[in-house]
Amino acid sequence: MRPIFTVFLMSFMLATGVMAQESPKKPKLVVGIIVDQMRQEYFYRFADRYVDHGFKRFLNQGFMMTNGHYNYIPTYTGPGHASVYTGTTPATHGVVANNWFVRSLNRMIYCAEDSTVTNVGGSPENGKISPRNMLSTSITDELRLSTGKRSKAIGIAIKDRGASLPAGHTGDAYWYDDVNGEWMTSTYYYETLPQWVADFNAKKRPDYYLKQTWTTLFPVESYVNSLPDNNDFEGPFIGKNTPTFPYILDSLKENNGGYGLVASTPFGNSLTLDFAYAAIEGEKLGQREVTDFLAVSFSSPDYIGHRFGPSSVEVEDNYLRLDRELAQFFDYLDKKFGKGEYLAFISADHAVADVPAYMISENIPAGNFNSGMVLGQLKGFALAMYGEGDWIMNFSNEQIFLNHELIKSKKMNLEQMQRDLAEYVLRFRGVKEAYTATDLRRQEFTQNRPHLLQMGYNHKASGDVLLILEPAWLVGGQRGTTHGSGFTYDTHVPIAFYGWGIKPGKSAAYTTVTDIAPTLAQLLQIRMPNGATGQPIKELLDR
Repeated sequence: MRPIFTVFLMSFMLATGVMAQESPKKPKLVVGIIVDQMRQEYFYRFADRYVDHGFKRFLNQGFMMTNGHYNYIPTYTGPGHASVYTGTTPATHGVVANNWFVRSLNRMIYCAEDSTVTNVGGSPENGKISPRNMLSTSITDELRLSTGKRSKAIGIAIKDRGASLPAGHTGDAYWYDDVNGEWMTSTYYYETLPQWVADFNAKKRPDYYLKQTWTTLFPVESYVNSLPDNNDFEGPFIGKNTPTFPYILDSLKENNGGYGLVASTPFGNSLTLDFAYAAIEGEKLGQREVTDFLAVSFSSPDYIGHRFGPSSVEVEDNYLRLDRELAQFFDYLDKKFGKGEYLAFISADHAVADVPAYMISENIPAGNFNSGMVLGQLKGFALAMYGEGDWIMNFSNEQIFLNHELIKSKKMNLEQMQRDLAEYVLRFRGVKEAYTATDLRRQEFTQNRPHLLQMGYNHKASGDVLLILEPAWLVGGQRGTTHGSGFTYDTHVPIAFYGWGIKPGKSAAYTTVTDIAPTLAQLLQIRMPNGATGQPIKELLDR
């Protein structure tokens, strides 16, 4: 009777859906796109000259969260890439800046530095790179772990931090060497370059691009969404008197970083995509029985944006060119894998502030913060208050680091010194708020800038007094611009998905970049990164 009963039971389970079903189909490839220094508004500001299959894929065929933001301070490249891929903030993943001060070493460290590894390809000075300073797993790690590491995850960017952090601890990363123009990696990943990388380097694509002239795609006078090409707010290349088109790269190369010059032009995007195509073919991504992940970061928009500012013809032309190259890339993916067979998302590692000098010229409050002068005043104040001693070890990333060993040996009150300095620094123009480490450790801030500051505060890595500057105040000079604040001009970035499993739509619900990785985990039915604090995007999933 047992065999007959077993057959009956199995038939019943199949009919009622109790029997375990096969895993649902998954995308062949996930393509993560980070555009370094992209504002959300660029999707609309230049849209009248975008083509149909580039950025507009996300607008018309994808799902866009139009109110996407960074949810911490500081908004820099290293923390931005780490936060998108780990689903958490610097308070958890530990990448608190691009460079930060470490008391035990009495020096600054770089977010992706690793003295235990060396270069593979490229040059020795650019090879000591790994993701070891990132203290949580990434969505790329979790994808690989979910398949017994059969899935491949590859990070690509001109900037090493834009490649190594997204690739996670278990993926592969490749970045551009500005010394000899090669794509390289480190011994964290490989002992020798894969053959496909060596073959790509042999083509000398940077030499080809550095013989080009960067001119505008359209007549320069038609760039009406930007300032006039020649103005006082942009930084010209060395050897060129004005920040104006055309840019003859062959003549500029020698005095502007050699092979590194390509990164400051739209040809850096072209080179990045050239390498992305080679990676897909060389690693056979998306062509096996498991989902693979390609993380591509476009670094050139950041270099261009810093030099020329967000209102420049150069930035507008860069986005028009990138749009067309992304359209070609997506057309390639359609043909390679089939429409709907791959999943893509796009975001940015931060946005950008307007050039303060330009704001001032338009009678808008703004300014440049002189951190060197302020540090000198702070040291003088500390000497007057507490007597002789090297009380302040470092002032960086708008954070003051006190000498804890000296304070302890002198039996001084650390919390009182923090409060004294926080109160004193408020007298300087450009400083809006100041918070002590004690405040951030003992209180929970749930709103506005103190909350953002707390989400970027790491107990082991951050300073004793943390400053917030006034809106449109930057640490820098009279030309060009930067980012790093918690104001919307730095936090408001694209968050959009396209392709496999995505139904077209949009939502203005407040969303953070730390929601991207949990959303991907839900779509791929894998575990969230182990430090994730973001939440899956309900508006995209519950449809």
